[in-house]
Amino acid sequence: MMRCSDDVKRFVFLWTTLFLSVSLVLSGCGPESTSKDVESYLAVSLSLDSNNDLEPIQPIPLTISLDQQKVKLGDRLFHDPRLSHDNTIACSSCHNLTKGGTDQAYRSTGINGATGGINTPTVFNSGLNIRQFWDGRADTLEDQIDGPTQHPAEMGSTWPEIIGKLQQDQSYTKAFSTIYADGITVATIKNAIATFEQSLLTPHSRFDQYLRGDHDAITAFEKQGYALFKSYGCVACHQGANVGGNLFQQFGLFTDTDTMRDGVERSQVKTDDHENHRHMVKVPSLRVAVLTPPYFHDGSAATLPEAVEKMARVQLRRHLSEEEISAIVAFLHTLPGQYQGRDL
Repeated sequence: MMRCSDDVKRFVFLWTTLFLSVSLVLSGCGPESTSKDVESYLAVSLSLDSNNDLEPIQPIPLTISLDQQKVKLGDRLFHDPRLSHDNTIACSSCHNLTKGGTDQAYRSTGINGATGGINTPTVFNSGLNIRQFWDGRADTLEDQIDGPTQHPAEMGSTWPEIIGKLQQDQSYTKAFSTIYADGITVATIKNAIATFEQSLLTPHSRFDQYLRGDHDAITAFEKQGYALFKSYGCVACHQGANVGGNLFQQFGLFTDTDTMRDGVERSQVKTDDHENHRHMVKVPSLRVAVLTPPYFHDGSAATLPEAVEKMARVQLRRHLSEEEISAIVAFLHTLPGQYQGRDL
C-alpha cells in the first residue's frame, strides 16, 4: 500500500482545516449553534499533540542564509536619519525594533511633524509577506523602500539627495565598494536595507517549540485558545509561518465597510476597477501582534482583546465570550519569538 509523505499529509490537513473553518463561518453558526460542531472540533484539535507537523501554522525557520556584510550595512542604513530630507527620521523611527518593529502609535510622525495616513505595520518577519504595505502596492522589500524615503509626510527625501549624503561619508563609500561592484546606487542601498529586513525573523517562539514537539511549551489554556482560533475561522486568513501576511481580505465582511476603509483605497494585487476588488487590505501577520498596539490598518483597536472581539464580530459574525477572547489572546502571547537570541 502506498504511504503518504509528510508533505502530502500536511497539505491535506491544512486544507481540511481551512475548509472546516470557512464552512463554520459561512454557515453562520454563532455562539448559540456551535455546541456540537465546535466542541467536536476542539476535542480533535486538542488531541493533536502528536501531529503538530500537520498544523496550518508552521514554525519560523531557525536560521536563514544571508550575506552578513549586507545585513550589517543594511542595519546601519535602517537606523540612519540621513536618509530623510532633514536628517531627523530613520526607518527605525517608525519601525522601532524595541517596540515590536513599530512605533506603537496610532499614526507615525514624519519630517516637520507630519502625520502619516495609516497605521505602521511591523517590520519583523516582513520578508515572509506576500507583498508589502497594507494595500500590497510593493512587490518586494526593495520596492517598498521607495515609499517612505520619498513620501513628503514620512522621510521626504529623494534618491539623488540620499546618495549625495552617503557619498560624503567615507565609511559608507568603503563599505559599499567592498560589497557591491557598483558602489553607492539606488539599487545597492535598497538591496542592503532589504537584506537586513529579511534578517528580522523571530524564530523559537513558545508556539514554534510546541509545533516542533515540545508539548509542554504552551499551557492547556493557550492550547484551548489555539483550538478556538482554528475552529472559529481565524486560521482561514491567519496561517502559514507568518500567521498571516499571505493574502488579502475585505475589512468588515459582516458590517458596513464604509466606516472601516480609512487609508486603504484598493489592493494593488488587483489591476482592474471591479468594485469587489476595492477596499481590501493585506491580512497582517500575528507573530508579534501582542507587541504592536494599536491594531488594524486604521489603528482603531487600542488593545488586543478589543481587536480579537472586533475581528470575530465583523469578519466571522461571532460574538465571543470574555473567556473565549482571553483564551485566544493567551494563544497570541505564545507567538512572539526571539530576535538576535533574545526574547521579544
